[in-house]
Amino acid sequence: MFAALAVLLVACSAMRGADKLQDLQTHFDKESHAGSKVKALDKLADAQFEAAGKAIQANDYTAAGLTFEKYRDNVRATLEFLKKQEPDADHHPGAYRQLELQVRRGLREVEDVTIIAPPEFRPPLGIVHKDLLDLDDELIHLLFPRRTKDPEKVPSVPEEKPSP
Repeated sequence: MFAALAVLLVACSAMRGADKLQDLQTHFDKESHAGSKVKALDKLADAQFEAAGKAIQANDYTAAGLTFEKYRDNVRATLEFLKKQEPDADHHPGAYRQLELQVRRGLREVEDVTIIAPPEFRPPLGIVHKDLLDLDDELIHLLFPRRTKDPEKVPSVPEEKPSP
């Protein structure tokens, strides 16, 4: 009796979690302002990381990997939307900084899972990790553009050997 009730509670909780995740994804997809989209991503990412954690507890690394891939796609979409609406990160750094912090958190989550994942699940997680690193590098470059040109390298003057 108690075992059946426990299974029912777990199933209801999983369905409620999936509904919440879907609602957050829908809200994120409909968001039309870049700053609000970044905030929506924060809430969505929390739910995605929670869902990935539950999948890992159930040894469902495929579902966890798919969740991280969707997270990466959401980050990429947010960055593109942000660059389109607020192209100058120097004058509007808040959303860029918030997104960069979010990407850092995502990197940590993917790294933590990659460590414990069975070997056959590591390559797809590695791809997600590399993509997130690339997005993070792009955000850093947008936030901190090089202000001055690299100094030009002056060719060295060949030494003249004294003639005997």
